[in-house]
Formats: sequence, structure tokens, C-alpha cells
Amino acid sequence: MKSAYLAGLLLCSTAGKTFCQQQDSLAAQMQTYFNEAATATLQQKQIWGIDLYGPMLLVNPATREIITNMPDSSGILQKQGTVYTGKLPKQFNTANTSFHWEGRDWAMLQLPLPGNKADRVNLMAHELFHRAQPSLHFTLQDPPNNHLDKKDGRVYLRLELNALQKALKATSSAERQQHLANALTFRQYRYILFPGADTTENALELNEGIAEYTGMMVSNRNKKDAQAHFSQYLQTFLEYPTFVRSFPYQTIPVYGYLLAQTTPGWNRQLNSHSQLMPLLIKGFHITIPKDVKAAALAQAGQYDAAAIIAAETTREVRIQEQIAAYTRTFITQPHTELRFEKMNVSFNPSNIVPLEGYGTVYPTMRISDKWGILTVTDGSLMSTNWDKVTVSLPQAFTIREVSGQGWKLQLNEGYTLSQDANGNYSLKKN
Repeated sequence: MKSAYLAGLLLCSTAGKTFCQQQDSLAAQMQTYFNEAATATLQQKQIWGIDLYGPMLLVNPATREIITNMPDSSGILQKQGTVYTGKLPKQFNTANTSFHWEGRDWAMLQLPLPGNKADRVNLMAHELFHRAQPSLHFTLQDPPNNHLDKKDGRVYLRLELNALQKALKATSSAERQQHLANALTFRQYRYILFPGADTTENALELNEGIAEYTGMMVSNRNKKDAQAHFSQYLQTFLEYPTFVRSFPYQTIPVYGYLLAQTTPGWNRQLNSHSQLMPLLIKGFHITIPKDVKAAALAQAGQYDAAAIIAAETTREVRIQEQIAAYTRTFITQPHTELRFEKMNVSFNPSNIVPLEGYGTVYPTMRISDKWGILTVTDGSLMSTNWDKVTVSLPQAFTIREVSGQGWKLQLNEGYTLSQDANGNYSLKKN
């Protein structure tokens, strides 16, 4: 997708004939995407008992130009053929998400969308689910799962995922049943190793896991394509620097897909208070061994445990060095601290690093607030309570812009940065 073309949608009236034809072609392509989402959600309406299709907003993150399938309430968007165009206000961050703007709840998706139709529909349906979450009795939950950045947490998640892959490829119900039992045993042992993990994992899986399951089912892949999708998706996932926020995209879609083969509509009983582990145990008719540790250790070998443990041991050494460096930058040495007033944030969930007791480091992030816009390209620490963000010391100042190593702060009028006696910087209202 060429950003110049997207930006040009708003300029077509002053451009030449050929250029305008190109813009019309692009608008038609975006309408094709909207039609794909509308058709797929209607055909798979039985998944939730409602048609998930609704307001959608496609955004070019480089230019912030947008194309939507519906008008806004105040007429900011301009009609371009069968779609509507405009520019996303700077206070909103671009992301694959849902948000409220101009009288509507929108599903926002960043361009370009996937080239493969099934992947594209999957992504659109995922965000359309998020848009519809309140009506389906799902409230947004986003608890930290920092144990999945620790060696044993990662080991037993990876063993669970390998068991799920074998369950997908099983040629008999008995074989599938055994792999599912082992997957859930690895999961249960992880919960024993990290008390409270059952609660935090469950909450995030009810949010992102169920959304991704919805996308998978709406895409309506056949068995062969579904297996290929899950296999490729897992390989990509294992390359992520961390699993802390991204693991639900791998777990619940597979469990849900397999459960739907025998119990269609199983998900319609869910809400924000549901407990997925007992539901899966019951749905698959699994009995978890009484000695979970012994069972997990006994079954681990058939799921590539030796290679997983070796890889995670090496990673643990590297991560501890990284954590020490981040602790110096954001905690022990002088730094810059920005407290939130009315924050809107976007970030990459696949490359974060938890700092126990302090929060989570996000290597890339964009935050808008009353005080301005912070763009991070090389590390920032979000506090545990999400009430402030910390970056390194500033290196350059202008009247309205401050920058440091890997970050830039555009300050709104009425705000400045001031330094205290310890050398730390913070926001100050004029």
C-alpha cells in the first residue's frame, strides 16, 4: 500500500485524471476489505449469535490518513465513492484496536492489511470482536503476566504449545485426547510454579485469546489451512522477544478451534468472570493427574523439552543483563518521569521487558496526554499502576520539543520539564 496514494484520496479533486483513477481504485480496494469483513461476519453469525460487523477505520500509520466504512457523527469525514476519508486526530494513537470517536465505537486497523484473505479476515474480525466486547459482556482486562518472561514460565508454555500442535495433527481421537491432557497438565504445573498465574493468564486470554479465536473462526479456514495457520503462527510467535502479552493468541484459538469440533458454540457461555481452565478440562473430558509435577516431567520429553530448556537457559542469562541495564537507566540513575493526566497509549506487545517491582519496559511506544505526545523508539518504563512513564535524561531542548536517547517529547503550551536536586526531570505546569 503506497502511503502517497492513501494521502492522495483527499487531494483527488485537484489532481489529474490518471491520479484520480488511482485513488478511486484504492478506495475500491478498501471497500473490498469492508465487504470481506461484512460477508464473513454475517456468514459466521452463529459464533456469538450477533453480526459483529460495524464501524471500521483503516489507517496509514505514516500519514494518519484514514478510510472508513461509515461516516462520523459530525461530518469530519469526507465521502469518497462508497467509503469515507479523513485524518486521525493526533491525540489518538494508531494501532490495531477499538476506540470511541465522533459518536461511534470503531475497529481500527493499520494499513497495509495482510495480503492473504483468510489472514485479513481473521485480523478484521479480531478487532470487530473488541469493538463488540461490551455487548457480549466482556470487559477489557489487561493484567501483567511477567512470569512468562521467566525461564520456567516460558518452558512450560512452550511445552503446552507443542502439545497443542500435536493435538491438532493427531489422527485419532485417543491420540488427540492424550496430547490435550498433556497440554493442560503443563499449564496446571505452570500455575503451581507461579501462584496467581491462573488468574492473570485467564484474564488476558478472555480478552485477547477469545478475540483471536473469534477471528480464526470467522475466517472459516478448512482443516488443512487451519493447521498450516496455527503452525506458521507458532513459529512466528517463538521469535518474539517475550511472551508476556502475546501468548493468548496461541493458546485459546487452538483450544477453542478443537473444542468447536465437538461442541459448537461453546464460547457463547463465556463472560468476563469465566474460568477457562475448568471449562477446557470439562469440555475435553480430561483428568489432570494428582501428581502434576511428576506427570509434567514424565511427559515433557516427547515435546522437545531438552532443546526448549537449553534455549531458555541461554535466553535467561541475556535477559538478566538487559534487566540490569534498564534498571540503571530508569531507576538508579537520573531520569525523566512523566505522570499521566489523561493518557492514550499504543505499544508493541511482543518486545516488552518486565522490571519486577517497578513496571514494564516498552522499547517502542507512543503516548498522548494533556501535556503533549511522547514517542519512544529505544525504551521507556511504564509503571506498574500505569500512572507514569519514565525515559532517560533529555539531551536537547527547544521551546516545544525535548528529546533524549530514543525518545522525543512534543510539549503542549503550559507545560515544561524541570530538574530537581537529584538530577531527575519531571513535568511542570506553567
